Amino acid sequence: MGEFNIYFGIGTHHILTLDAVDHILFVGALCLRYQLKDWRKVVVLVTAFTIGHSITLALTATGALHLSTRWIEFLIPITIVVTALNNLLQRQQQVEHPSRLPLIYFFALFFGLIHGLAFGNGLRSLMTRQEVIVPLLAFNLGIEAAQLLVVTFFLLISFIFVQLLKTPRLWWMRIASLVVLVWSLQMAWQRLPARQITSDNKYTHDTQTTAIVRGFDRRWRPHGPEQSNFQSR
Repeated sequence: MGEFNIYFGIGTHHILTLDAVDHILFVGALCLRYQLKDWRKVVVLVTAFTIGHSITLALTATGALHLSTRWIEFLIPITIVVTALNNLLQRQQQVEHPSRLPLIYFFALFFGLIHGLAFGNGLRSLMTRQEVIVPLLAFNLGIEAAQLLVVTFFLLISFIFVQLLKTPRLWWMRIASLVVLVWSLQMAWQRLPARQITSDNKYTHDTQTTAIVRGFDRRWRPHGPEQSNFQSR
């Protein structure tokens, strides 16, 4: 259970930290059109994101896929920009009575593929070939648990503004989406590949994940360094 707990903790910490503000903004942008009463739809939405997340994480963790870190870091805020723009284009009827299979579900699944790339390389460097299934399972369960906490937070904020403060639902979604849009555009500008001299001098999601893993490894390691469960290939 030690290894499972470590990677579960890594998964939750990857979302529940200020360094993961881009992931938090994306999950928030996905959920802005929903209220607490729509919690079942939100669970499906977040699960779609996790599925996409898991696919690319598995591919990078096994070495089957490798993409430029600079482009991955740039594409993440682009996913937030597109999601926020989609929210701004929604009409009252679409917000109050969404279709059974709205476009936002496909956004969650497809953009989850991009977010999964953000830390896969760092995770791969800390797993041996014999240590793939348990770390991937635990990590993704941790991601899912943390995302549900973030979703709950955004739904509570929406409840306060829409139900308690009587802000029109459409206007709440548009104002919040506009804030997210401006923030993510600034983030995308800062991460333009042309503005990054090298990917090595940035504290990217890869290095963030590596640092978290090593921190958890030290916490759970009972004796000397020779007993560490984590060995780079």
